[in-house]
Amino acid sequence: MFDISPAEWTAILLSLRVAVIATLVATPFGIALAWLLARRDFWGKSFLDALVHLPLVLPPVVTGYLLLLTFGRRGLVGGFLADHLGIVFSFRWTGAALACGVMAFPLLVRPMRLSIEAIDRRLEQAAETLGAAPWKVFFTVTLPLALPGVLAGMVLGFAKAIGEFGATITFVSNIPGETQTISSAIYSLIQTPDGDAAAGRLVIVSIGLALGALIAAEWFARRATARLHGN
Repeated sequence: MFDISPAEWTAILLSLRVAVIATLVATPFGIALAWLLARRDFWGKSFLDALVHLPLVLPPVVTGYLLLLTFGRRGLVGGFLADHLGIVFSFRWTGAALACGVMAFPLLVRPMRLSIEAIDRRLEQAAETLGAAPWKVFFTVTLPLALPGVLAGMVLGFAKAIGEFGATITFVSNIPGETQTISSAIYSLIQTPDGDAAAGRLVIVSIGLALGALIAAEWFARRATARLHGN
C-alpha cells in the first residue's frame, strides 16, 4: 500500500514543483494587490476585488478554458509569447504553474489584505513624518508587520495549488512526466483496472500535504493576531 512507484513520485514532485513556483511568482503580485485594496480608494475598487476572487466561484474548467484562449499557442498573449519570446504555456508544466497560480491567487491575497488592514496606520504616518519615503515605509513598517499574514496567504495558496485539478487539466491536459500532478494522476488511476491502490497512496499524500499547509496557515494567522495585540 505504501510502496510509492517512480511514476507516483514523479507526480508528487511535479505537484510540489508547480505549487512552489506558482506561489513564489504570485506572491509579489499578491502583496502589491493586497496593499492596493487595503490602503487605497479608487473608482472600480469593488470590481477589481470581485475580479480577484472570481476564480473561487467560477467552475475551474471555465478558468482553464479562458487560460487556454489567452495563453494557448494561438491565444492573444500566448501566440505573441511563443512567436517572439519562445515561451509556451499550453501543455507544459509552466502552464500548470500558471493555472495553479491563478486559482490560488484569491486565497493568497485575502490573508495579506486583512493583515495589512489590521496594521495601525499611525505607525506608517509616524515613519512618514520622520522623513521616510513611501517605499521605505512599506518595506520597513508595513511589510514586517504584515509578514505573518503574508506567510499565511502563501501557505494557503500553496495548498490550493497542490490540489488544483479542473483548470490545470483543461489548460495543459494530463501528460505523465510533464503536466500530470497528483490530482490528475489520481483521476487517471481511478479509471484504470487495479489502480485503486496507487490512487489510495496519492490520496493519502495529498491529504497529508493539505493538512500540513492548513495547520501552518492557522499558526501564521495566530502569530499575526498575537503580534497585532502586542503578545
